[in-house]
Amino acid sequence: MKRRFRVWRGDASGGDLRNFDVEVNEGEVVLDIIHRLQATEAPDLACRWNCKAGKCGSCSMEINGKPRLGCMTRMSTFEENETITITPIRTFPVIRDLVTDVSFNYEKARETPAFAPPAGVAPGEYRMQQVDVERSQEFRKCIECFLCQNTCHVIRDHDENKPAFSGPRYFIRAAELDMHPLDSLSDRKEYAQASQGLGYCNITKCCTEVCPEHIKITDNAIIPMKERVVDRRYDPLVWLGRKILRRDQLERPGAPSTVNPSLSSARLPEGAPVGPDGHMDIAELAAPLQGGLSPFGEDIEFPLPPEQVTYHHPNPEK
Repeated sequence: MKRRFRVWRGDASGGDLRNFDVEVNEGEVVLDIIHRLQATEAPDLACRWNCKAGKCGSCSMEINGKPRLGCMTRMSTFEENETITITPIRTFPVIRDLVTDVSFNYEKARETPAFAPPAGVAPGEYRMQQVDVERSQEFRKCIECFLCQNTCHVIRDHDENKPAFSGPRYFIRAAELDMHPLDSLSDRKEYAQASQGLGYCNITKCCTEVCPEHIKITDNAIIPMKERVVDRRYDPLVWLGRKILRRDQLERPGAPSTVNPSLSSARLPEGAPVGPDGHMDIAELAAPLQGGLSPFGEDIEFPLPPEQVTYHHPNPEK
């Protein structure tokens, strides 16, 4: 049967909603409808997508005003006579049609200090208790769809907050690393407060509501980080202890340099090396255990012994 859709068409200079009557089959999702539109009536309709399995986060959009993944929104959830309105996520600038410029998020990712391994401990010597692994495993489920960033009113309604506010996606990153027993940086709480804008968040839980991975962003990441900041800065006993131990050298929030200098020198993500032809080498590394190489676990040594590794060089002649 045919259903009525209203799809936003336009670019940075402006646009409007256009009506389409599209055939809908049983079991289809909204992304299927967009593909059918591209194949039939609107071949120039721009839309990001990749996996169509709810794991890449590419097809973020707003469906009937709610931030969702197009590939995970089934048509059966709507009434048969309901008009489905599809628009781009509103917090970020529109490039074209349903595609927006989300580079803000990648800039914030580069500003977030990476995991700092403990001094004197080689990767193969990392050991964690299972309870510590499970504590931050939830935050690693993030697929970076940026729906939480899109629905966060601190960014959405106040563009001037963007320079000082990282958003919920990077609060869970800060919480994950702050809860990591092997991370050697001790100033992540101060960094979250002074540079990521943790204090701007008023825990409305809208980010948790739209998360397709059902990460409890507010309850398990943001609130614990706020509590840690309060303990560190405002608990009178902690304040007195820092005074006595002469650790009261941190500057006030908002000052130009508020965190340990080691944060600014923390390694940032680096891209893979690119050859003269502009392509990256492709190699395959096969391990005897499912899941690939892991520095964790009692029965795995790293690096693996050469006889246990099958390596296929990208250049067969080598």
